[in-house]
Amino acid sequence: MAFTKSQEVGRTATGSPVASQGLQWLWQYLSNVRHPRVFECGPIRQSTLDVLLLRGAKLYLADLITPSLQTNSPFWSHQGKTPVFLIDDFLAQLPAIPPESLSAICCWGLLDTLPREALPKLVERFHSYLQPNGVLFSVIREPNLTVGAETRWWFETLTVLGSSDKSQKPFPYPALTNREVEKLFPGGNVKTFLTRSGRREVLGVK
Repeated sequence: MAFTKSQEVGRTATGSPVASQGLQWLWQYLSNVRHPRVFECGPIRQSTLDVLLLRGAKLYLADLITPSLQTNSPFWSHQGKTPVFLIDDFLAQLPAIPPESLSAICCWGLLDTLPREALPKLVERFHSYLQPNGVLFSVIREPNLTVGAETRWWFETLTVLGSSDKSQKPFPYPALTNREVEKLFPGGNVKTFLTRSGRREVLGVK
């Protein structure tokens, strides 16, 4: 199991669990993979560790979401008139993951919290980590959902999500359209599941 300095483990789930169509599809799709390799990109909860390890997964962990929301983070350069997000520095904090080794990446709401110009490099790197038929799982907001940028997500079970759903922080960037997501993911093989929470569960298949 690979850990990073940014890992944070908690034991108490504070959100409302909800069944996830996207995760139901994901684990059915990976049902023949005995020991999936999974990269978890959010703050880590003990329930997430328990659920994925019970599934037999090898885990790579790095909280990318927390630094993506920090306006005073070292990943922003303010030397010019317009702040620039340092995507190469941001990607440098990723764990050492061999190319084409992962069965799944759970990046949760990360695509909603980074500037548009940073997303192509991010998704390209994630895509390089996935095995053929590997899956990138994301939770992406609908345009009518204006707050909730600090919402955190975790596994209650393989197919049930917990969330800290009381965040009132506005989203920093416009919502991605389905077409934009398809263009981001190489090959455009993307499945989308609508939810009642104003979010989409989006799965890109390599």
